Amino acid sequence: MARAAVQHACAECGYTTGRWLGRCPACGGWGTLVEEALPARNGATPLAAAQPLLRLAEIDAAAAERIPSGVPELDRVLGGGLVPSSLVLVSGDPGIGKSTLLLMALRELSASRPVVLVTGEESAAQVKLRADRLGGAGDVGILAETNLDVVCATLERERPEVCVIDSVQTLYAPELGSAPGSVAQVREAAGRLLRLAKESGIATFLVGHVTKDGSVAGPRVLEHLVDCVLAFEGDRYRAHRVLRAVKNRFGSTNELGVFEMTGAGLVGVADPSELFGRGDVDQPGSVVVCAIEGTRPLLLEIQALVAPTDLAMPRRVGTGVDPKRLAMIVAVLGRHAGIGLGQADVFVNVAGGVRIDEPGADLGIALAIASASRRARVRAGVACFGEIGLTGRLRPTSQAERRLAECAKLGLVEVVAPDGAAVHGKIRVTAAATLRQAVAVALDASRPEDG
Repeated sequence: MARAAVQHACAECGYTTGRWLGRCPACGGWGTLVEEALPARNGATPLAAAQPLLRLAEIDAAAAERIPSGVPELDRVLGGGLVPSSLVLVSGDPGIGKSTLLLMALRELSASRPVVLVTGEESAAQVKLRADRLGGAGDVGILAETNLDVVCATLERERPEVCVIDSVQTLYAPELGSAPGSVAQVREAAGRLLRLAKESGIATFLVGHVTKDGSVAGPRVLEHLVDCVLAFEGDRYRAHRVLRAVKNRFGSTNELGVFEMTGAGLVGVADPSELFGRGDVDQPGSVVVCAIEGTRPLLLEIQALVAPTDLAMPRRVGTGVDPKRLAMIVAVLGRHAGIGLGQADVFVNVAGGVRIDEPGADLGIALAIASASRRARVRAGVACFGEIGLTGRLRPTSQAERRLAECAKLGLVEVVAPDGAAVHGKIRVTAAATLRQAVAVALDASRPEDG
């Protein structure tokens, strides 16, 4: 019997070769090539017919108007709504709420347009039980199937406006010999669903599993195929979830959606600053910082702990902040602000489980560390924002006016910011040119920690 034709594909980038290699020539990953069977081909491949060209100026953009999902926080992250014919990948840890969020969106959408849920992980009865817990199922069509041919044929017949595939790793094409979830199966399913979405005008959500390091499971080509990649973040032991766009062809990747998990499902948090910006700010090591996520100013509480270390290499641990950025800020504090931390462990945490990468939070991180190190509280009613340079100078940040307005809305009375920040309303702006000046004006030396 003739041996079936096989090829080896990289699980990271999708590169294919006829033989196994220890290292992928395309992406350089070690041990990422896996064997997969080639699909059978019957007869010669027919030649494709040429298609007439379209003129971009003559295309009617009204056909691509966004579809409101009925979930405002989801629409915010998508850029204003769901674009017809788009392919959106939603990833996140197991149990984070991906299926719950999309089922709620389908329920709202079903009131005005045909929608379909393809479930490969649960039966139709299990989905119905979840829908009842969330307050009703609406007019959602459901298909419990994992055969890719059946799924595509059903969607071509029904032609819904919105479809959810839960999840793409459960689909399989019978002509491929590999198991569902393999590189070949995921790539084939994503490719066929992409063609179906573009040709039939079906806006499609794909639910994707994640690996231990938080990246989307399956070949890296999956993220390149889709139009939008949404990451659902949060701790399953906390009530709040954060939805952010990792990739978005139709909008910004800086927008942030905040949800609260309740007994009735996920509820959007309209004012995250009220939730995350009020904490135990009357203790050393606690600072309120105003960050910008897309178009939304967000007040966050940054906490720091500085403790003597017995280790030869002191620890620099950051939760919700970039560890490399944290190490840089600690070095600048020691060199330009006179706060030596060479014999101390430094721990920094963003309260509420939020992750922040914006440079405007640098000053908040530095002030929290300085407050914890000197055991001096930050003055009451004070917030801050600003980027720190390696020379110890504070650099201006974007959208300072919006940040100040958000601080004033929550009742703060003073903001420490870099030089050049405009005065806003009744809130007082204390300008600082260097990190040393910012530490001097922000910390209340007359109120040291008791004991």
